[in-house]
Amino acid sequence: MTTFGIELSSARSWSEEEMEDLFAEGFPEFIDGDKEVKKYIARVRESFKEYDLVLTDERNELAATGWGVPITWSGEVGQLPLTFADALRQSVELHDASGVPNTLVIGGAVVHPARKGSGVAESLIGALCDTATAHQLGNVIAPVRPTRKHLYPLMDIDHYAAWRRSDAKPWDPWLRLHVRIGGQIIAIARQAQTMTASVSQWEEWTRLELPDSGDYIIPKGMSPLHIDKMEDLGTYVEPNIWVRHR
Repeated sequence: MTTFGIELSSARSWSEEEMEDLFAEGFPEFIDGDKEVKKYIARVRESFKEYDLVLTDERNELAATGWGVPITWSGEVGQLPLTFADALRQSVELHDASGVPNTLVIGGAVVHPARKGSGVAESLIGALCDTATAHQLGNVIAPVRPTRKHLYPLMDIDHYAAWRRSDAKPWDPWLRLHVRIGGQIIAIARQAQTMTASVSQWEEWTRLELPDSGDYIIPKGMSPLHIDKMEDLGTYVEPNIWVRHR
């Protein structure tokens, strides 16, 4: 199995081309439509560089990247952050109040397309868990974005999360990886992120014409996009699955 180098993302600069290659299959463009996340993401990047990692391969090239934010969590499912943005908000407010966190929320994990299946994803999640331990954070949780849910946008997320293969492991490959390395599914985040934008912006993001009000199946969308032509507004609500690693 390949051994990957681990370093802080801030340790050195990477070229624009290298970053584009890394994120080529990372997230759909409409992920930028979460206005609540935008309120906090700059502060997160500035304040929590110690939780922002890159993994490099044997050629010292980018293989994966992942990051997280520290919060205080009771360990009770009912006390999980309500949304992805809520986790960011909690981390920023805790930092500003000089509070003591006990939990790392994994905010993102991206593997270079050429390195999929190489074991780097497992190494990345492991590195984030080790980083949590190094900073005395006893819990590690992740709002997992299931990679094949977009193929079944009309399927309820609860049912999708319950799908199993013949070996009883989760059907979704990204969820399955988390479980295989020790993660436990603990809850569903039905409204993990809400993306809103004008109709024209959604047409640009999706490369679709949206001529009337109603619900649309969109590329890479885990659920339908709702268009309101009168309000010139498109709203997309994305579910995630909470997984606990520690």
